[in-house]
Amino acid sequence: MTTAKDEPIALRISRALAERIVSGALAAGSRLRQDAVAAEFDASHVPVREAFRRLEAQGLVVSEPRRGVRVAGFGPEEVREVAEMRAALEVLALRHAAPHLTPATLDRAEDATRAGDRAGGDVQAWEEANRSFHRLILAPCGMPRLMKAIDDLQAASARFLFAGWRAEWEAPTDRDHRAILVALRAGDVDAAAAILARHVQWVGHRPGATPPRRTT
Repeated sequence: MTTAKDEPIALRISRALAERIVSGALAAGSRLRQDAVAAEFDASHVPVREAFRRLEAQGLVVSEPRRGVRVAGFGPEEVREVAEMRAALEVLALRHAAPHLTPATLDRAEDATRAGDRAGGDVQAWEEANRSFHRLILAPCGMPRLMKAIDDLQAASARFLFAGWRAEWEAPTDRDHRAILVALRAGDVDAAAAILARHVQWVGHRPGATPPRRTT
């Protein structure tokens, strides 16, 4: 089994920085200084530059000539774009995954939804449970490139969640997840796909910055 120490240093650096950006520990506009990052991770500048390229490909940082690398900002248009992309790609993955979903997998997805219900005011615990639900029902699609794209979009969604809703967070009870599971158990993939698309897109079209009482 691969451990964190077995991973290339550039990947470890990019994952650590991505976690800080997604959680809000590194705010939009924050500068990422190559020397400081290299010193923190006891690495040369080469893997740090590779880590920065990975983060830029994920849309988490931007590189500006003569100004270096900074944490990317985002606005309502980007939130909507990510929601639309997630809806399209997650529905595609679900349609390919559906024939391979077992009762045991659906039971695990239901457990993930219950974990989200128990999260209370812990937005991070809820987001982890929410992401686990989506991965459980989508990963059996057997399309690793598609799942990588979805993972990146879900990370962006998590960043919007932490940045916009943390102050007024109230953990929702997820009716959409349960409706998706009911449809999948009944073999109604069309209904499950329609609920999933609506469920993912809703956050991208919410007015203002009012926290949701549904999940993303």
